[in-house]
Amino acid sequence: MTISERLDLLKNVGEEIIGEKELKELLNSGEEIIAYDGFEPSGQMHIAQGILRTININKLIKAGVRFKMLVADWHAFANKKMGGDLEKIKTVGKYFIEIWKASGLETDNVEFIWASELVKDPNYWKLVLQIARTNSIRRFIRTAEIMGREESFDLSAAQIIYSCMQTADIFTLGAKITQLGMDQRKVNVLAREIGAQLGFWKPIIISHHMILGLGKPPKTESTVKRAAEMKMSKSNPDYAIFMTDSEDEVRSKITKAWCPVGETKENPILEYFKYIVFESLDRSEINHLIIERLEKFGGKVEFSTYEELEKQYLDNKIHPDDLKNSLALYLNKLLDPVRSHFEKNPYARSLLDQIKSYKITM
Repeated sequence: MTISERLDLLKNVGEEIIGEKELKELLNSGEEIIAYDGFEPSGQMHIAQGILRTININKLIKAGVRFKMLVADWHAFANKKMGGDLEKIKTVGKYFIEIWKASGLETDNVEFIWASELVKDPNYWKLVLQIARTNSIRRFIRTAEIMGREESFDLSAAQIIYSCMQTADIFTLGAKITQLGMDQRKVNVLAREIGAQLGFWKPIIISHHMILGLGKPPKTESTVKRAAEMKMSKSNPDYAIFMTDSEDEVRSKITKAWCPVGETKENPILEYFKYIVFESLDRSEINHLIIERLEKFGGKVEFSTYEELEKQYLDNKIHPDDLKNSLALYLNKLLDPVRSHFEKNPYARSLLDQIKSYKITM
């Protein structure tokens, strides 16, 4: 691929890129480029973490980027996930990796690194403390969104350390690119601010879109709270599609989802089409989307781009029920390999059974 083609592919992943000029220079440098993401193992994996993450990481790999995935088990421990039970957190981490294996992630080109291994190195903690010394507590509190928390002095000391650890992860892993969700933007900006102070680099931030949950958008004055409630979250199972949901569960959740007639803004059903279905059409060996309608309403209609679908929905040429029925069909096709893996593989099955028995904590 040419530098221009690689850049276009990376821009396709990012809803926002901070340091685009630096990204061009990095691609032209010829050096090995490492990007990273980290995930807190907690509860069942939803489709944004599974399918969408697979789509985006595979694009980075295609663009010639080496990817490191941090299993942030100690971060989840600090953030009181899974009741603060580290062994349960590690079990969830293993389950997540099994999901990605079955989802089409190019795992041969992804290095999984456990935070519980990083913390064994005294130099890691030295870096955490160096980072902690660069700013006041107030500055670190402003990154609380990365944990799904609001900015508050009521955060525990462990949660304050969390953002120091996440910043240290970037430099410990040698990541020139941070490729996380928009909700992680604040700590990545912090890393850019203090990188040079500590003799490192300014990480390039490629932030991907956060897919909406299936419920009606909340009304709240808190920007952080609204963003947390709108994105897909495992804390409300009815508003998230999980990677091992049955076909009936997927259809039921999609049927009940928020999808106002003729409205495209903050419409989760359309978001699924844009970010998941259209990006996965090649898996079905077709290059167009089919929406089935009753003959009296025009019958079957095909789309080659999301923009075409959005326009027809905006013009009330497609009913929400037809949109939902088609979405459930496509999602179930995408989830079939994952369901099959967890049905046929004893190790994966045992992990899922354990996860389902756990109580999810925020």
